[in-house]
Amino acid sequence: MSRNALLSVLCIALPGGGLPVLAAAGDGTGAGQAEASAYEITQVAEGFEIPWGFDFLPDGSVLVTERGGRLWHVGKDGERQEVEGLPEVYARGQGGLLDVMVPQDFDESREVFFTYAHRTDDGAATALDVGRLSDAADRLEDIERIFEAVHPGSGSNHFGSRVVEAPDGRLFITLGERQNADEAQSLASHNGTVVRLERDGSVPEDNPFVDDADALPGIWSYGHRNPQGAAIDAEGQLWVVEHGARGGDEINRIEKGANYGWPVISYGTDYDGSRIGEGTEKAGMEQPAFYWDPSIAPSDMMIYSGRLWPEWEGQFLVGALKFDLISRLGGDPLEEIERIKTPETLRIRDIAEAEDGSIWFLSEDNGALYRMAPERGPE
Repeated sequence: MSRNALLSVLCIALPGGGLPVLAAAGDGTGAGQAEASAYEITQVAEGFEIPWGFDFLPDGSVLVTERGGRLWHVGKDGERQEVEGLPEVYARGQGGLLDVMVPQDFDESREVFFTYAHRTDDGAATALDVGRLSDAADRLEDIERIFEAVHPGSGSNHFGSRVVEAPDGRLFITLGERQNADEAQSLASHNGTVVRLERDGSVPEDNPFVDDADALPGIWSYGHRNPQGAAIDAEGQLWVVEHGARGGDEINRIEKGANYGWPVISYGTDYDGSRIGEGTEKAGMEQPAFYWDPSIAPSDMMIYSGRLWPEWEGQFLVGALKFDLISRLGGDPLEEIERIKTPETLRIRDIAEAEDGSIWFLSEDNGALYRMAPERGPE
């Protein structure tokens, strides 16, 4: 068990009332610092090889994915048991077994949804499958593929991919542009999109492009680069966090049928330092709710209920693969308030709130699952 402090950063607004942009972390002199908050982090389970996603089962146990293709059931006592029966995954580069999602009706359906990179004739594609977890939680049965991305790509990067359940039971899946940047502006490709589906993989009749003969009907929004995080707020609104290139990581409020601009507009630069697209804004393309410069390489995010930290209600917590931290953001417009940086927060892959209000996260470098809660006072 470790006791740590929350380190704040200074966020400033762009001249002329523009978007908030990250300036710099406190340098130890007090600049950009706020009063520290006390909390405790405990290790729940360890020994994972490149863990990628997790979700809670109703009994308090957890399912954890490893990118190499293994799924684990972690009991309330921290004991791990491998869940058998998964399909073969394309475990190369950023591909592999990715997200896992336990739906609201699990007690009745026993269904578990998971995303992964699936080998195709011309490369690999992001796929979404559903299966039923055995009573012993040691096997997925009756697995069915309900979605596979069109125009997948031959490379091994930018698969996305989170799957979240909306309050109405429909599913949102985030899909990277597979480093085929121009396809993010095409409605004939799933690359660089958020897709909305019914539980069985069919397309809802009120999706924005169902009547467009030149569009894939599952698309809900497009113009994304590599969205690896998604969350739904208390009002049912979908938010996505996605990677930029050098700078320009974004949090986006996802609207039906909206175009988020990649690669036409961006607040980052390319890896060689060159300009991306046409600038930072263009008519008909959405602005991010927040962006980071320099990049933090965001993974997943959550929107906090306020159960254990009431002052954090409605705030965003975003895991980072770079700088080994959790970014906490709040306000309207969004600003980065604090950075949680501890020996446990190394390359965070997933972050979520448990039923009791504690915050759980996966560290890729530590190969461990952690629980964070407010520090307990003397007994």
